[in-house]
Amino acid sequence: MRGLTRKPWLVAGCSALLLAAAAPVIADDSPDVQPGVNWQQLSPEQQRVLGQFRGRWDQLPPGQQQSLMRGAERWESMNPEQRERVKQRTERWQNMTPDEQQRARERAERFRQLPPDEQARLREEFRRYRELPPEQRDEVRKQRQQAGSDDARDDADRGGGERGRDRGTRDTRGPDRNR
Repeated sequence: MRGLTRKPWLVAGCSALLLAAAAPVIADDSPDVQPGVNWQQLSPEQQRVLGQFRGRWDQLPPGQQQSLMRGAERWESMNPEQRERVKQRTERWQNMTPDEQQRARERAERFRQLPPDEQARLREEFRRYRELPPEQRDEVRKQRQQAGSDDARDDADRGGGERGRDRGTRDTRGPDRNR
């Protein structure tokens, strides 16, 4: 026990892991606020959209059933162009590595934390970018990548800078740099 009192972070970390592992069990003991839905209660269109869940629908938690039903309703309300865009995004997501998916989640979280006016500005900027012809988009992308690599190089030359530290980057151009 003496070793544990010297490392309180270890005790705290183990406690957090135990609580995290117990959370699903604790959640199962509490009554679900949302009622479950029988497969037969779904509309034919919802059954078609949610067909991959048919065999295990009754075993899904009621909250997940409700969430899937809302998604099916959104799908039903989409026009063909919107549906195609969702299919493409889903395919793109599935083709990402876990690391790429994690970075995308982090970018989305950073965006959600921006003030509404900054979010609106970025959405407008992106809308204008999407309207560019493919050749111009490629040129803008190359310029942004070049500017990003120039910034990283400048940060490294200044000893890391704030951007370099945030990313955990390290200059590997010379034998004794950033050590």
